[in-house]
Amino acid sequence: MKQIFLSLGLVVGLFMSCQSQNAHKVTKLWETDAVIKTPESVLPDFENQQLYVSLIEGGGWDADGKGGIGILTMDGKIKNQDFVTGLNAPKGLGRLNQNLYAADMGVVVVISLTNGKVLKTIAIPGGKNLNDITADTNTNTIYVSDSKTGRIWKIINDTPELYLEGVNGANGLKQVGSELFFAKGKALWKAGVDKKQVKIADVPNGIDGIEPVGNGDFIVTAWAGYLYYVTADGKVETLLDTHTEKKNAADIGYDKKNKIIYIPSFNGNTVAAYKLD
Repeated sequence: MKQIFLSLGLVVGLFMSCQSQNAHKVTKLWETDAVIKTPESVLPDFENQQLYVSLIEGGGWDADGKGGIGILTMDGKIKNQDFVTGLNAPKGLGRLNQNLYAADMGVVVVISLTNGKVLKTIAIPGGKNLNDITADTNTNTIYVSDSKTGRIWKIINDTPELYLEGVNGANGLKQVGSELFFAKGKALWKAGVDKKQVKIADVPNGIDGIEPVGNGDFIVTAWAGYLYYVTADGKVETLLDTHTEKKNAADIGYDKKNKIIYIPSFNGNTVAAYKLD
């Protein structure tokens, strides 16, 4: 019996030790019903207090015309699931002024935020599987990743220009100041104006969404169903694991002021909100 108690004590001690290593945690605020049509990306619109959500609905890389963009309220109620229709498999979203940009297969679709009308499409040379988008509002530049070709493109005045190549597993993007943070498989990297690439951290699974939380720290998702906290010096904490619930964790949105994370679950057909503590 003494040996059993010692073993139990050791297990509890190790568990408490592992728990204490996590300096951050998340608390669920809400989750929609499973009626969101394969949500891949969430982009908050704080001005209008709503969330834009890219909806694939069909296959993840199928040019089937089933895709679109919906709108949720900030507390997860469906406002309009058909704000934009007729897309294929839209993923990353970005915004410049009153236009919304969506990565859709081999093109970037430019959409009016006023009425949801498609204004134009910008073809990416050799574009295959365009994935994430980030906007640099200081320079009116859009960046888009191509997971198939391992390239990152920038778009200025509707003209695409190759920015980085050889980025195997290119996915999540986030422009912060003069630096572009990007996913390279399971690793978080950054590049400055000189395009010099610097690795920040490795996480256990392939990175999808990337959002800064301040002080050089980030939250990142892995599509398999994980949310990680990554510190500026490369330490990684697991904040959330939903893979056993068959819920992915795709391209997140983040409310920095209120520390709220919006997670689209892709095959789970939900969007959920979590408070970061």
